[in-house]
Amino acid sequence: MSVECRQDGAHGTGGRVAAGGALFSVAVALTALNLRPAVTSVGPLLDETRASLGASETWAGLLTTVPVLCFAVAGLIAPLLARRAGVGAAVSIALALLAGGLVLRVLDGSLLMIGGTLVAAAGIAFAGVLIPVVVKESFPARIGLMTGVYTAALQLGATLGSALTPPLDTALGGWRPALATWAVPAVLALVVWTVAARGAGFGAAAQADRQGRSLLRNRLAWIITVFFGLQALLAFVVIGWLPRVLMDVGGVSRGEAGLLLGLLALLALPISLVVPALAARSGSQSGWIVGLGGCGLAGLLGLLLAPSFSPLLWTVLLGLGMSVFSLALTTIALRARTGQDTAKLSGMAQGFGYLLAAAGPFLFGLLHDVTGGWTVPFLMLIGVLVVQIGVGALAGRPRYV
Repeated sequence: MSVECRQDGAHGTGGRVAAGGALFSVAVALTALNLRPAVTSVGPLLDETRASLGASETWAGLLTTVPVLCFAVAGLIAPLLARRAGVGAAVSIALALLAGGLVLRVLDGSLLMIGGTLVAAAGIAFAGVLIPVVVKESFPARIGLMTGVYTAALQLGATLGSALTPPLDTALGGWRPALATWAVPAVLALVVWTVAARGAGFGAAAQADRQGRSLLRNRLAWIITVFFGLQALLAFVVIGWLPRVLMDVGGVSRGEAGLLLGLLALLALPISLVVPALAARSGSQSGWIVGLGGCGLAGLLGLLLAPSFSPLLWTVLLGLGMSVFSLALTTIALRARTGQDTAKLSGMAQGFGYLLAAAGPFLFGLLHDVTGGWTVPFLMLIGVLVVQIGVGALAGRPRYV
């Protein structure tokens, strides 16, 4: 049952407080920095990669869909891995899978590219589920701050992956070395994490006394899962379709649409650093979740009703709304009493949540094809965001799963 809780994270943390030192903070940030370039580095070179491998458009679509589905499946497995190997070792395994997959996918043909992407995406999913556990146990008094650092580093990594890969392609003479280069920071993160986790005492398997507890019948756990899934669905749709929408109805050029999409990532950096820390100090995070959601709703309504009035304003409002991702991660850490429950809640929210989110871009495109316009797809997004705001307000209330 859920009970009222304090947000200082002092419950069940014990000797882990000392673990939250400088090296461990760097290890968390460096790990987060590596959780998106594997995905965002592919898009800018997708045409070159497909032509080089003689692959089809269907293959290209599969390559871009695989990571999201893998996030869902591997996310559900991550708590089991943490119980068997321990959180510290599990994150090390995740980073090793990520580095190995990044190298594997450039060694041969189209099938190995898919296989390597699967391996890398599994590593990303494992680490993504377990980092909230690390934050919960190692930084109990700074959950909001460290979640903000983690989220900002993740967003920065996504930006670097898309921005630096084309220059790397030119400088290194091809897409293979350009994509493989991203294995280097992954290996660096693995080394730093292994040293920091050993010093912090992470490595022992989770205690057995709560292994049998399932959150699948817990109402609050499902509320958080739906909240996470809906905000991810909205993000995937916006990232995939916003440039097209802005060019079709907003009156902007292709270059301007790309710059506006990049603005979304830039907006997320300062918000991720500031808002989770402030929200975690409050008894409830609901007000922050509703406020950011309201900004996103204003942006969607602007794009629907007056798209050419100010594409920049609508994009900024939409970016503010999408920044609720940092609060989705914060609620995962704050709504669980122990590291074990955090791992289960994180795996459930990200596993089922990403599975829900994967349908978003396809459904948005299908509605556009069927109706021949953007009104119905945008009404769908508005409906999703309204529900997200509602369940997010419930998720932000100070309770435990």
